[in-house]
Amino acid sequence: MNSFRGGTGGRDSLRQVSTEPADAQVRTIRVGLLGCGTVGGALVEMLGERGDDIEARTGIRLEIGAIAVRSASKNRGSGLSGDLLTTDARAVVADPDIDVIVEVIGGIEPARELILAALANRKPVITANKELLANCGQELADAAAAARTDLLFEAAAAAAIPIIRPLRESLLGEDVSRVMGIVNGTTNYILTQMTELGADYADALTEAQNLGYAERDPTADVEGYDAGAKAAIMASIAFGAKVAAGDVYHEGISNISAADIAFANRLGYQIKLLAIAERFETESGSGASEYEIGVRVHPAMVANEHPLASVRGSFNAVFVEGADAGELMFYGRGAGGRPTASAVLGDLIDAAGNKIRETYHPVPGGPAVPIRPIDDQSSAYYLNLEVADAPGVLAEVAGVFGAHEVSIRSMEQEGLGDEARLVFVTHEATERDIQSTLADLAALDAVHGVGTMLRVIS
Repeated sequence: MNSFRGGTGGRDSLRQVSTEPADAQVRTIRVGLLGCGTVGGALVEMLGERGDDIEARTGIRLEIGAIAVRSASKNRGSGLSGDLLTTDARAVVADPDIDVIVEVIGGIEPARELILAALANRKPVITANKELLANCGQELADAAAAARTDLLFEAAAAAAIPIIRPLRESLLGEDVSRVMGIVNGTTNYILTQMTELGADYADALTEAQNLGYAERDPTADVEGYDAGAKAAIMASIAFGAKVAAGDVYHEGISNISAADIAFANRLGYQIKLLAIAERFETESGSGASEYEIGVRVHPAMVANEHPLASVRGSFNAVFVEGADAGELMFYGRGAGGRPTASAVLGDLIDAAGNKIRETYHPVPGGPAVPIRPIDDQSSAYYLNLEVADAPGVLAEVAGVFGAHEVSIRSMEQEGLGDEARLVFVTHEATERDIQSTLADLAALDAVHGVGTMLRVIS
């Protein structure tokens, strides 16, 4: 049995006094938890449920030593002792009885300051904070390297889906060329509802909010910022380079219509919001091989035959392409309290073992690599136009494509009374050429409207 002394703010409130007999075969690691919301609360529950099993399998006893919260008086359930709670997060980080820090408060500050302080005290840190890592990841990695201690963040990229550890360990010697995935459950749920039930975007978003998949302000999800932060993290690990959130091109799903979904289905595609990180080989002036990285988030038409096309609802998946390993896909729940806490717990066990063995996992680092702008990246494209239904219009439109060297792979025409809708799928072209094509098409008198443009993934 364990007892705790003190109140909710001072150093004594964080010190655990054990009344259990010492067991020479078991090492106890005391955990300082920063934040006890959805993920933090789930982690506490899981440690209570599985602590004995973890101890039996690893010889490590994980104990919550203190929990920093905004309000110590908030009711957090009968399974959580109030003696553990404090509103002084800095005291948790500084307490010499705390061995490992788990940060699940989110945001940039004070999370950044607290993690840097923990690392300076040579305390391993586990975080699920994608926003912080995508913006300050290099600073944190440098601090972890200087302290020769762990900074682990499996939960920051795809919650329960293990992708960070495979990229930085199992595939470290692999020549990875592309990491592409559905990494936001909210947008995938919305697009699934639009595809399978014929819902429009607004109704599907409202349903996602009612189910707790989407926040009251869904901007970070539906405009691609959440996926962009995850893409930056995965790109940094996959390619050993410095990639920040600001390097990622963002485009959301708020302009996707039921008509776009219907056209995609008819053409043999599913519309998904994809995070894509690619490496492009280049040559220097001396002929030496170099490379650039392109990182982007946008909706795309994914061919029905592609494994990502079958990822439904709030599920996520990450598709990795390598020279020798070939194509790998990691699939599962990419959000939620317990799925995210599952990844945090895996990192916690790893960090605890390393703490005992006095070792750590270095965060893969690398040089600042040129970021290829979206205009210089290539794809096949889908686009639709509303045009006058008159002789010669199709030839005029095709002439614009030809002038910009954009080759048409397929075309369909649909009558709309006095107008017609033309639906095109192109061969691969650069973004710059497609945007120039769209601008010139919009300037034609015969073109009454330029509709949605989507990249196509086969």
